[in-house]
Amino acid sequence: MSLPPPAGGGTGGRLRVLLVDDQPIIRSGFAMMLSVEDDLEVVGEASDGRQAVEMAREQRPDVIVMDVQMPVMDGIAATREIVAAGLGRVIILTTFDADSYLFDALEAGASGFLLKNAEADQLVDALRAVGHGHALLAPEVTQRVIAQMTAPAAGGGPGRHADLLGQLTERELEVLRLIGAGRSNSEIAADLVIGAATVKTHVSSIFAKLQVRDRVGAVILAHEAGIAG
Repeated sequence: MSLPPPAGGGTGGRLRVLLVDDQPIIRSGFAMMLSVEDDLEVVGEASDGRQAVEMAREQRPDVIVMDVQMPVMDGIAATREIVAAGLGRVIILTTFDADSYLFDALEAGASGFLLKNAEADQLVDALRAVGHGHALLAPEVTQRVIAQMTAPAAGGGPGRHADLLGQLTERELEVLRLIGAGRSNSEIAADLVIGAATVKTHVSSIFAKLQVRDRVGAVILAHEAGIAG
């Protein structure tokens, strides 16, 4: 799996965004919300997964906002192809009733999940986070994802992933526990009374030592190991 580096390759360093949904009104609504943001640039709109892959190859967006259920090619298949080719990072649009899609999307390499009824500031924050190399799970779906993906795992508990966890410092373990609880970097900084830059350094070190791609992988590993929150 190949992912593009944290980016901002648009005009003036803006994050380039591709909107993918088979409903024009949703694409237009998102485009309108993003048009007022100086650091975000909508570079295209696609109505199905196949068109999304083609536009991603042409436009090389930093972030793709991807619906799941679409004609021609669904969002999961499109995400898998886009991520494998390193054409951009993907935020999946989801609802409470689409749990199975969430887990398929994780396996396909999605970097974030957002509810379709998200507020404008939530969408903007998600795009910025994912565009700059972070992963994002909407708080409303975090526990559902964790429960589904870790419940079947045999041999869970403190001993799981012991070799990887043994590489972490005491402070990094504290940060990992809070990541597993769904805390953001700013919340972790407040909880541990340390600077935001220090948290970012710890998080990067945790990802490298645990050999996980992003925050989603760290959340899952923390729960599989029984040390979250």
